[in-house]
Amino acid sequence: MTSPLASLALFHVGPVTITAAVIVTWAIMAVLTLGSVLVTRRLTLVPSRTQAAFELVVDTVDGQIRDTMQLEPGPYRAFVGTLFVFIFVANWSSLVPGVGPPTAKLETDAALALLVFVAVIWFGIRAGGLRGYLATFASPNPVMIPLNFIESLTRTFSLLVRLFGNVMSGVFVIGIVLSLAGFLVPIPLMALDLLTGAVQAYIFAILAMVFIAGAVGRSTPRGRSRRMARSRSSDRRRRSSTGTSSPSPSRRD
Repeated sequence: MTSPLASLALFHVGPVTITAAVIVTWAIMAVLTLGSVLVTRRLTLVPSRTQAAFELVVDTVDGQIRDTMQLEPGPYRAFVGTLFVFIFVANWSSLVPGVGPPTAKLETDAALALLVFVAVIWFGIRAGGLRGYLATFASPNPVMIPLNFIESLTRTFSLLVRLFGNVMSGVFVIGIVLSLAGFLVPIPLMALDLLTGAVQAYIFAILAMVFIAGAVGRSTPRGRSRRMARSRSSDRRRRSSTGTSSPSPSRRD
């Protein structure tokens, strides 16, 4: 068995290596794009079963954005929904014989994490301007600038590691069991791997929403004022809890 970190090069386009994961990614993108065009080409006020099913998916994404981000879903629906659907389909692409999920490769997961990193910056700047977004790194005081910058990098790296580790480990374990025990024994493990793939797509989308909501909330004046109010309130509670009360005089009979 080849290493799970190895990527099979199919051909080269100049200096760029095209691997099997890239081909599968392009195929998934083409299928999702063609499917979205076909579904949205003939929308009606009285939806068909197919249209109703896709509208249910959109309503579910909108509800999750409202619950998680506490914001109207309009500006974020396209990015979050596309991110979830792509990862979900990519994780389940192992159902096709001979196809490995592209999310089991580092380059695909790194690209997805990089998209979330760029989206956090984009939505943060759009909500509060460049000055407002950069001011978030100095919260609660300028001493935290290096730590806040490192945090923005490490949480992006955590997205990469989490998705890659879970998907790759499932593929690797199923490959080992399949090579040792035959074709029927790995079926329960394959079902568990599909469930893990769906959960990982959901978690990735939820974390992306949390990161974007944090950047948007801290970049706006209302978010900064709320953060300052919470900081002052916590300081008052801390001072009141550490203060000593004067002893009351004892009563004499």
